[in-house]
Amino acid sequence: MKQLEKGSKKLLNAWAFYDWANSVYSLVIASAIFPIFYGALFRIADIEKVSVFGGEISRAPLISYTTSLAFVFIAIVTPLISGVADYLGNKKVFMKFFCYLGGVSCIGLYWFSLEHIYFSLACYFFGLVGFWVSFAINNSYLPDIAFINQQDKISAKGFSLGYIGSVILLGINLMMIMFPEFFGFDLSISEDIMKSGDVEIIKEALEDVKNEASFKAMKYSFISVGIWWIGFSQYSFYYLPKGNKKGTESPKKNIILNGFKELKLVWNQLAHNVKLKRYLGAFFVYSMAVQTVMLIATYFGEEEIAWGTDAERTMGLIVSILVIQVVAILGAVVTARISKVFGNIKTLIGINVIWAIICVYAYYVITPVDFYIAAGFVGIVMGGIQALSRSTYSKFLPETKDTTSFFSFYDVAEKIGIIIGTFLYGFVAQFTGSMRNAVLFLFIFFFAGIVLLFRVPKEVDMK
Repeated sequence: MKQLEKGSKKLLNAWAFYDWANSVYSLVIASAIFPIFYGALFRIADIEKVSVFGGEISRAPLISYTTSLAFVFIAIVTPLISGVADYLGNKKVFMKFFCYLGGVSCIGLYWFSLEHIYFSLACYFFGLVGFWVSFAINNSYLPDIAFINQQDKISAKGFSLGYIGSVILLGINLMMIMFPEFFGFDLSISEDIMKSGDVEIIKEALEDVKNEASFKAMKYSFISVGIWWIGFSQYSFYYLPKGNKKGTESPKKNIILNGFKELKLVWNQLAHNVKLKRYLGAFFVYSMAVQTVMLIATYFGEEEIAWGTDAERTMGLIVSILVIQVVAILGAVVTARISKVFGNIKTLIGINVIWAIICVYAYYVITPVDFYIAAGFVGIVMGGIQALSRSTYSKFLPETKDTTSFFSFYDVAEKIGIIIGTFLYGFVAQFTGSMRNAVLFLFIFFFAGIVLLFRVPKEVDMK
């Protein structure tokens, strides 16, 4: 197929559509159904710890450490992939590989069990890796496929498509979980129980059977994520270009290390690019807090909010997540329009101010209604800050074909921030004995981000 011209509508839509394909992972797996499934798995087994690598570890630290380790791996492998992709000029091949790795790993979560904990954690681990690395490669396409005046709008469109697609699939999955009988799951109970005539026993048996069917529906939702992700990504893969080949001036034996060399070159270039250097510093600080909030929001809500029953807790958390996703669609679009009027940097400053206020508000959140309000505001600024941060970075890049290395640097910075942010959050929560104190602590990062954004030269605040 003939390569589409830069800035063409079909090419822009194909790029944005990858968000539709892969965002179901971040919602269904990372935020909504898998955390609930993971907790239920331990409750069903009536245990809090499992044996891993010769030691006993509780469920929360186990998944937390696995997540942290995955991000360490991502931070290392991203520049490696960047170097090889730039040398060979075939980053689409690597994007496909990590897309398929993530999709297949999601399908593998169907067999997640405490009896096969190593295989189970491996599926969770490589699902994370596949999502973030393929997403990083997709980000690096932005300056290749869109002109500067198109980047804010198409970046926002990508995030909006991601939110819409993920909400649609989550809605289907939730229907499966809440009404498993309508999706063909067996809810029959034994004849002996029916013959007993005891209403309470029959009622309890029906409830147990439905809970078991709902639990199995959660496992099928993981399969649906993998199929959705791999299936819809084919549209993007069909139209996206192969990639820009940087050249063959480097010996092939150094191809693996080229990515780290490119990161060093990017770092050296920052010394001569004040706007990009100062923006990256601000992004590193505030993104550390943003990503931490997104990763721990469900766990904060589960532990700190007075939901009532377990069923109310589960439904309340799911509703909160849906509120965030739906509002984020509007947030991404509105932010792109505001940035056209006030400029990217001023808009990012305003968004960080709202984030800081949310951190203070979260400290006092107690009731479900309080949490829903917080979720609504998180949704508004979550979509906006992600889309605008990506497009602002793309605008500030120097003229270069080496976009993969620059976005590799961007993504490595983000992942290091996640590692630091989640570690500090956990440390403060453990040291003070309260997740509320940890959320309040994140206020410092947003405040610092605001200060650093003010240092970005005003004359480069592109609209």
